[in-house]
Amino acid sequence: MKRDLLRLADLSTAELEAILDLAVRLKSDQRGHRPHPLLSGHTLAMIFEKPSLRTRVTFEVGMVQLGGAAVNLAQGDIRLGEREPARDIARNLDRWVDLILARVFSHQSLVDLATAARIPVINGLSDLHHPCQVLADCLTLRERRGRIAGLRVVFIGDGNNMVHSWMDAAARLDFDFVLACPPGYEPDPGITAEGGSRVTVMHDVDAAARGADVLYTDVWTSMGQEEESGARRQAFEQFQVNERRLALAAPNALVMHCLPAHRGEEITDAVIEGPHSVVFDQAENRLHVQKAIMVWLSGADGA
Repeated sequence: MKRDLLRLADLSTAELEAILDLAVRLKSDQRGHRPHPLLSGHTLAMIFEKPSLRTRVTFEVGMVQLGGAAVNLAQGDIRLGEREPARDIARNLDRWVDLILARVFSHQSLVDLATAARIPVINGLSDLHHPCQVLADCLTLRERRGRIAGLRVVFIGDGNNMVHSWMDAAARLDFDFVLACPPGYEPDPGITAEGGSRVTVMHDVDAAARGADVLYTDVWTSMGQEEESGARRQAFEQFQVNERRLALAAPNALVMHCLPAHRGEEITDAVIEGPHSVVFDQAENRLHVQKAIMVWLSGADGA
């Protein structure tokens, strides 16, 4: 039976742990210059409705390192849902390639692709979820703290797609997730409920930051929300990750950001460049986690 990765809740705890374990092995192989062509002869189709640095480079390079190839399809090339419906695009691609990655505005586009395609579909980002990023973040926490379970991860900012994926992860990997956001910017209540007792949403940002093992933030205005940027800047002006907030966290707290960062808005330059920051470790781990996702979904983990 073919599998997809549209959100982290699609996978069990054991499956998420298996992907993280595989990412550790693939990262070690890559750093040791040990070839691992587990997807030799495989091809990945990459659909991009949104601009991308990390997603495109890490998936494309990852396929090369795994012995496969990637084909980039920009929005102007296929016009997903406009020139052709997603189901028709999926039924063409699954005749030619082995995996589909899609970075889209609407999560429903991913659902439509996955429903029609006979090959695995991977969410490279949608308006509801960003599972690849949070898996890379979890790998980073494993490396830096030796564990994920029992940590207190505090996200300061908007209840967005990143928050939804963190909530999914908390429910599976046994850590506490706290969101501090302005009133009116809470996450989807259904996804919050699925997170259970491991998830807390609050509006007191200092109370949330106190004792945190991780302080996480993201831009206040995501792609597609540009018309709201003025109102959002005003709403979030007290929700910055800065030196004062970092001082409230645990002494060895880690600072995380999924990038790109608007320095001076959601995070100060001093914090993102400071000794607590693991922002660029997260970015590196996108490569290793996404390689593991592709190998795992293809059933070629080589274990």
